[in-house]
Amino acid sequence: MSAIVQRLTPLFRDVLNDDHIVITPDSNAQSMGPAYDSLAHINIISAIEQEFDIRFEFSEIVGLDTVGDMIALIARKTTVAA
Repeated sequence: MSAIVQRLTPLFRDVLNDDHIVITPDSNAQSMGPAYDSLAHINIISAIEQEFDIRFEFSEIVGLDTVGDMIALIARKTTVAA
């Protein structure tokens, strides 16, 4: 598991209030169930920005369809190895 996924997993679990969520690069809103709605997406983005001390542009956020997309974006904005 990548270092980024290890840091993302608790964020998803906290925002979605589900300690059993397992995320993979292929995970998306549909695969995470009904708890992953637009508000959850915003909260996850905010949590990621805080966790990794980065800021996303709106144009970057709208292109995020999978956790893999998030990982790639985080990797581009940080020195954390994907």
